[in-house]
Formats: sequence, structure tokens, C-alpha cells
Amino acid sequence: MNRTTTVKQGEIERKWYIVDATGIPVGRLAAQVAQLLRGKHKTNFAYNADTGDFVVVINAEKVILTGRKGEELIYWHTGWPGGLRNISRGKLLEENPVKLVEKVIWGMTPKTKLGHQVFKKLKVYAGSEHPHGAQKPIEYNVKKEVKK
Repeated sequence: MNRTTTVKQGEIERKWYIVDATGIPVGRLAAQVAQLLRGKHKTNFAYNADTGDFVVVINAEKVILTGRKGEELIYWHTGWPGGLRNISRGKLLEENPVKLVEKVIWGMTPKTKLGHQVFKKLKVYAGSEHPHGAQKPIEYNVKKEVKK
């Protein structure tokens, strides 16, 4: 008889992946990076445990906004009276591409304590330089084909 096994924290093997965001639509990049962060690509995935890997995203400034997404506005509130603010995705990509990529990936992770823990394993850099060479990250190619 097969038994269901539970994932123990000491048994989780974490890898480091490096993703080059050059020429990739931001939504497609975020969907695949979020799956790596959560560990959904592993056979020992569990919804109640952090089984994911570390992900380093480089060249965030070269990500693509398809269609009219560059004109879409992102809204937030400062908490002060009259504190509603906004910025377009295109302008945010020009000013702070790291923040844009992080915001899109955050949108595809769970908004729970586990989601916060998973999100801490994400490292995003605007250029091609990163300080994580000692971890020997594995290059991960984002799938560009569209599912039919």
C-alpha cells in the first residue's frame, strides 16, 4: 500500500536558478519564476510547506510589456488623507525595472505567511551583474511558446 509522505524542512533540497529576462514578456516571466519559487516543479511539492528554490532574475530592464500594458496605471495609497497615487507600468519600467518585476511576481504568489517566505528567495537585478556567483546558479530558460 502506498503511503502519503510529508515534506520535512531538513529534507528539502534548494537549488539556485538564474533567469535572463531579456526580451521576455513580464507576465510570462513572472508566472514561471513564481512556480520555481513555490517549488511546483518538484515531485515533493506541498501546499503547506516551502519547497521552492532561489531565483535570481537579471536584466530586468530589458523585459517587455506587450500590448498597451505600458499605459496601464498601478494605484496605491500612502495612508494619508488624499494619498491616492499612481504610475504607469511603462514609466515604472523606465524608472525602477526591479520594482516592476518584483511587483508582478509578487502578484502571482500567495498572500500568506508562506507566500512572504517564498518571496524572500527572489533576487532581481536591473543589469547582468549579480553577487550570487558563489551559489553556482543553474541557468533557467523561460519557455516562450504559447499553450494551445
